[in-house]
Amino acid sequence: MPALATSDIIAVIGAGAMGAGIAQVAAQAGHPVRLYDNREGAAQAGIDGVRRQLEKRVARGKMAQTEVDAIVSRMTPAATLAELADSRLVVEAIVENLEVKRGVFAELESLCGPDTLLTSNTSSLSITSIAAGLERPERVAGLHFFNPAPVMKLVEVISGLATDAEVAETLYATAAAWGKVPVHASSTPGFIVNRVARPFYAEGLRLMQEGAATPATLDALLRQAGGFRMGPFELMDLIGHDVNYAVTRSVFDAYYGDTRFEPSLVQLALVEAGRLGRKSGQGFYDYRDGAEPVSPDFAPAADAALPPLVAEGQLGVIAPLVARAEAAGLEVVRRESISGESRLRLGGLTLTLSDGRCAAERARDEGLEALVLFDLCLDYETASGIALAASPGVDAEARDQATALFQRLGLDAAWLTDTPGLAVLRTVAMLANEAADAVLQGVCSARDGDLAMQAGVNYPRGPLAWADALGLAFVHRTLTHLQQSYGEERYRTSFLLRRKALAEETFHV
Repeated sequence: MPALATSDIIAVIGAGAMGAGIAQVAAQAGHPVRLYDNREGAAQAGIDGVRRQLEKRVARGKMAQTEVDAIVSRMTPAATLAELADSRLVVEAIVENLEVKRGVFAELESLCGPDTLLTSNTSSLSITSIAAGLERPERVAGLHFFNPAPVMKLVEVISGLATDAEVAETLYATAAAWGKVPVHASSTPGFIVNRVARPFYAEGLRLMQEGAATPATLDALLRQAGGFRMGPFELMDLIGHDVNYAVTRSVFDAYYGDTRFEPSLVQLALVEAGRLGRKSGQGFYDYRDGAEPVSPDFAPAADAALPPLVAEGQLGVIAPLVARAEAAGLEVVRRESISGESRLRLGGLTLTLSDGRCAAERARDEGLEALVLFDLCLDYETASGIALAASPGVDAEARDQATALFQRLGLDAAWLTDTPGLAVLRTVAMLANEAADAVLQGVCSARDGDLAMQAGVNYPRGPLAWADALGLAFVHRTLTHLQQSYGEERYRTSFLLRRKALAEETFHV
């Protein structure tokens, strides 16, 4: 279906930061825009705010004043909902209250023509529920922008139970014409992003609660090893714990208490204490004037003498570590693996990538006396930090050797308590697992699931593409080990991921 013509009027209901931002996006795309808010003067204030934001770009030499004037001239405040009657598309961006939204949509249906597309920017409410009771629910859909709307690329096009396929395709094409990255999703709790992203926060919270590492250390590892823009704790502080906890609770309740989405008591305590993050001055970190910054607990410099590094087997994703060792001038010996496993050895010490088991358990299972597990990295060639865990047989000398090895490779080394899956691996495995379940349940395609997480929350790689790169059998094995370690349904493998792992198919064939 073609996009809406630029001559078509776009109406936005709600002149807060999100509504005004959506209005700006439509006006920048060339549409006449009408902005309505039931608070007196709010619509004009929203337009004035858009002008101020755009004029900051003029001051930085990023935009011409004539362009700003043209954009703002296409935006008109509306005094009543009736003034939106001749709009081709209405985007509702008001309070997240189902009954209030239903009332607005019922009034819109009575005012607007039969060809008007009615959409909600809701991030958590069911499009099916919003449209229920309307005479023509087929023209109602979700058009979920991310904040700030003029900057964030992703738009989730949400189809309710009655949404006409042509309506969804028109919205998809229109969002693309506006310079956005649209994805299709069905109206299920959390849609794509707010559902698939839950493990990013949940695994960090669990690791911290279990004493595996501090928030600052885990944040640094997710950035330096995982390639994420922000770690889970600094991101929750930025979002606001009241908002993040409410979304988690909403998804958890909507899925009838599925433990995959179980909220954290640690985060609840922050909400109850009013420590909501940046906006309140305290969260996991202290943002008040004079507060000392918190540093990650990386190991101090180690100068242990290193024996030759023995690289065994087909190294696969960890091959760049060996290349870094050679580039650092370390003596490297390559040889076949008797066990079939890809491993590194330093004298009597064995080092290998985690597979979801604790180091103690894996050392016992594989008959190893001294074992150090290292964490997953997005790219072992460019990573600047890594998490490590040791089995009980690793003494102080061996630990110093492992620290010195990774430091010689240019990596900050963080020793975690012996925890299943370490930090990055368990997070990525759980993200891929949730994305696979979303695909299995028809929420989205594999392509749109990955695209949503990259464009919506700036993930360095789509979770399913990451699973493909690691090998689906490896991801399945990691999740199985996590479930065995904790004995919880939370870590159960999605049937789709398990099925594809058994056939070693990829998600992106």
